[in-house]
Amino acid sequence: MNKDILKVLIGEEEIEAIVSDIASRIDRDYADLNGKLVLVAILKGSVVFMGDLMKKVTLPVEIDFMKVSSYGSGTKSTGNINIHLDLQRHDIDQCNILIVEDIIDSGKTLSHLVHYLKLKGAKSVKTCTLLDKPSRREVDFEADYVGCQIPDEFVVGYGLDFDEKYRALPYIGILKPEAYAN
Repeated sequence: MNKDILKVLIGEEEIEAIVSDIASRIDRDYADLNGKLVLVAILKGSVVFMGDLMKKVTLPVEIDFMKVSSYGSGTKSTGNINIHLDLQRHDIDQCNILIVEDIIDSGKTLSHLVHYLKLKGAKSVKTCTLLDKPSRREVDFEADYVGCQIPDEFVVGYGLDFDEKYRALPYIGILKPEAYAN
């Protein structure tokens, strides 16, 4: 275990089981799909999760990426949603978009993106998150697919980072406060 990790919250085997469960629900819900299923990863944190998820979904899927931020430097959201890399598709009206996110805190980013992608003309827009912190919610938003709810702790690993560190950890751990305190 990394010296900056207080404790492992979700281990590798549990992550694999969560991803498998979400993939089977997606397979079931999109079985009679009219149009394309496009998994849209929100960079950078969700890349590891989406990579594992798309390998377990048995339906044909396409992938795409958006880079969106609501964080400045540090651990607190600014509340402002900034799109740094937008979805560029000529066929968006044929796309059933499933936004893949690593974690939901306030809910502002995903709520904004769902509305935004619907305005762009997507056939449908749903959301999928590995982790959910409902205690941090600032808007009325629930993801369509949730891996698991977690307590209000600063977590890293499996794609989640602090200052670009810890993303490659194979588990999700609670970061020691002294590792991110200024």
